[in-house]
Amino acid sequence: MAVQQANKLGYQVAAIARGEDKQALARELGAHHYIDSTVEDPAAALQDLGGAAAIIATAASGASMSPLMPGLAPGGRLTVIGLAEDPIAVSTLDLVLGTRSMAGTLTGSAVQNEDHLAFSVAQGIRPMVEVMPLAEASKAYERMMSGAARFRVVLDTTS
Repeated sequence: MAVQQANKLGYQVAAIARGEDKQALARELGAHHYIDSTVEDPAAALQDLGGAAAIIATAASGASMSPLMPGLAPGGRLTVIGLAEDPIAVSTLDLVLGTRSMAGTLTGSAVQNEDHLAFSVAQGIRPMVEVMPLAEASKAYERMMSGAARFRVVLDTTS
């Protein structure tokens, strides 16, 4: 959803993922640039584009998020929303000399969430979900926890 929203807000959007198989979806969602982190250094690629004003890190791996800080433009902010068990390592040089910042957030405030939903509705932005019947809740949970689910699984209580 972040890719869709950033695009609708008029930003040049770069999506970073592992492998070429995600490029078509990233572009379909509104990414102007795709960076395959298995092929190129994501920070260098972002700097080649002029540096990122903001990075929304959704990875479930601190090791995947660690190399992103140098990709920020001066004054840029890395916002972490992905939960990882391993730590994020940040160079103090990248942080201080670039006047960059890093923050984490779970969901945002109630007002931010309300604004987010209103903007999404107004812009026709919709989440991508897999719908499964409530009777298959344990299967849905396993699918989510294994990483096999594409984005989110929603349980349908009417079936």
